[in-house]
Amino acid sequence: MLEILSHIVQEVSAAADLAQALAITVARVRAAVSADACSIYLSERGRGENVLMATEGLNPEMVGKVRLKLHEGLIGLVYTRAEPLNREDAPAHPNYRFVAKTGEDLYHGFLGVPIIHYRKVLGVLVVRSRERRKYAEDEVSFLVTLAAQLAGAIAHAEASGSLEELPGHRATEPRFLNGLPGSPGVGIGTATAIYPPAELQAVPDRAAEDPAREEADLRDAFSAVRAEIQTLSARMKDVLPPEEHALFDAYALMLDGESLLGGALARVRTGNWAPGALRATIQEHVQRFEEMHDTYLRERGEDIRDLGRRILIHLQSRTPAAKDYPEHAILIGEEISATQLAEVPRERLAGVVCQRGSSTSHVAILARAMGIPAVVGVEDLRIGRLDGHPLIVDGYQGRVYVRPNAVVRKEFQRLAAQEARLTSGLEALHDLPAETPDGVRVPLYVNTGLLADISPSLRSGAEGVGLYRTELPFMIRDRFPGEDEQRAIYLQVLRAFAPRPVTLRTLDVGGDKALPYFPVHEENPFLGWRGIRISLDHPEIFITQLRAMLRADAKVRNLQVLLPMVSWVAELDEALQLIRRAYQELVSEGETVRMPPVGAMIEVPSAVYQAEAFARRVDFLSVGTNDLTQYLLAVDRNNGRVAALYDSLHPAVLRALLQVVEGAHRHGKPVSVCGEMAGDPAAAVLLLGMGIDSLSTSAANLPRVKWVIRSFPRTRARALLDQVLELEDPGAIRRRIHEALEQAGLGGLVRAGS
Repeated sequence: MLEILSHIVQEVSAAADLAQALAITVARVRAAVSADACSIYLSERGRGENVLMATEGLNPEMVGKVRLKLHEGLIGLVYTRAEPLNREDAPAHPNYRFVAKTGEDLYHGFLGVPIIHYRKVLGVLVVRSRERRKYAEDEVSFLVTLAAQLAGAIAHAEASGSLEELPGHRATEPRFLNGLPGSPGVGIGTATAIYPPAELQAVPDRAAEDPAREEADLRDAFSAVRAEIQTLSARMKDVLPPEEHALFDAYALMLDGESLLGGALARVRTGNWAPGALRATIQEHVQRFEEMHDTYLRERGEDIRDLGRRILIHLQSRTPAAKDYPEHAILIGEEISATQLAEVPRERLAGVVCQRGSSTSHVAILARAMGIPAVVGVEDLRIGRLDGHPLIVDGYQGRVYVRPNAVVRKEFQRLAAQEARLTSGLEALHDLPAETPDGVRVPLYVNTGLLADISPSLRSGAEGVGLYRTELPFMIRDRFPGEDEQRAIYLQVLRAFAPRPVTLRTLDVGGDKALPYFPVHEENPFLGWRGIRISLDHPEIFITQLRAMLRADAKVRNLQVLLPMVSWVAELDEALQLIRRAYQELVSEGETVRMPPVGAMIEVPSAVYQAEAFARRVDFLSVGTNDLTQYLLAVDRNNGRVAALYDSLHPAVLRALLQVVEGAHRHGKPVSVCGEMAGDPAAAVLLLGMGIDSLSTSAANLPRVKWVIRSFPRTRARALLDQVLELEDPGAIRRRIHEALEQAGLGGLVRAGS
């Protein structure tokens, strides 16, 4: 059965359209289980009907004409229960519905299985036999498995409009593909498929016939790609803010450094040809990033893979062909790299849709910086079949409308115009304080990790840095950076924002973020050796970093130190002891340093329940809502199968945050929130109501959050918080917040339009 199933799935995948896929399915299934008939009914929920769409054995003239109510007959019973029904004598069942025109009066045995896609019943797959027959368990399993495979093709056809090509189908509602919001906004245009320029994974290992020639080819290819990157960098200089434009500088550093080129040359010298040596080197570097727990850093593996493809193109003596983009291009692809995005003239780029990725993908980050709507993680995206079709990208809801009708298009055109007016209005808030109408100041800080972020962060109106990721300088070196090297980096950040506070998070690496010169291999890096654990186990690394921070702060005196992934009070006590030791060492050496404020991150459930104990020991708490939400809900937000379950407005998350705030405030200690929740206008209202003292988000989100704070009194936010804490469903909580934002005239922050 497994081999038969594999062949059917391959045939269905290769089908030209859904009609052919359904025809192949009923024919092959009928033969596989020796049935006398096989049929597929598809559900039209808007009309409340199950419609016969394909059959082998029943009257073919009834395809598209036989329509049963959703709950009618045995087909309706399978649909309603969403589980298989296996009957030896179907006509004897009380729910049996006889349809004479199909010719089914000859049949007795019945097996029906639901076709389900992400909890949604799309139709029913049925086999019938003339004799009384109860189908075997392995036959039931076979149909269930095949129905699950077929569900993806039907879901895509439903969303893309292909169902309308089937006989008898009647569209009843707008069609869209579901994904994850990548960048807010509305984009209307034409799908433009993006394919990888070279298939790096397919390159084999071969013996180098002329190693000297292979080395020369590698160097030439690296030089050619370096020139391409310089051209793309120049094109994007006036389009991207400096912190995002710095990505092209990072590309140049990778091409100039010895890590990539040196690794490939070393493999050539051991006998591999240039393409094989390149493939192995790129794979090694990509793997390091993909094994990391930090979603932002893990996504950087695709940047390296993109460089590898470009280098391979030149090794294969090809050059990237110039592409003619439509006037309003919406890029669609499995993954879209920063350079592929940069190749599109800015005035022609209307949106981005990716089959893979998350809100931390580089393409999502760049899209937000450019103000381009994006939807990522669209698992049902059939890239080749959508190329050239009209699309609408809804970056607020994470939806992609395929071949929208005139009514849908007109509505989104109206919303896009309203959104443009909203964006223009937000610019007027730049120099105004983040203060509520009832006089409560809520400082807004930025999250960063690159020196290039400094200027745009200052321009955004940020009042300081709420989270600076110090691990990035460690990631781009082939050894641990020394004390003086680290001090120079930290001093640049502290000086740029002085006298505003800058919170430097200590090193957050480990088994899930393995440094190339400090490898760690673990079976479960999500719960492994990382953050404060590795710092305490290697005090020589921790002390060096602390000394660099304190020395950098000596003249500017705006440093705050933040300790990551603390789960035990004992860890916190030990870390504080080492900070005091570093301070005392420097004082004894004659340095004019001070003891900076020290905070602890609340990222794991154990820290929530110890927040009060933490607050007795440190100067402030900072909640990392991304990790906290994932740990509380046991959901990987980058896993498309469960990403919909990730919701920072889950009641458990809200109550955890409230417990942290109350525990800290009992000891007079402030609480900050960093991560995506701080940049979500809907969540920001509740954080304001909880009494959160400051928020730290990206520079792009800061104006929207400021508008919320300046428009919503804390007393009103607290009342709204009390209401939603009575609710048990995250969807209901979000709807209630959206209603409140609409009433306050802030609806444009959470949907298209204003």
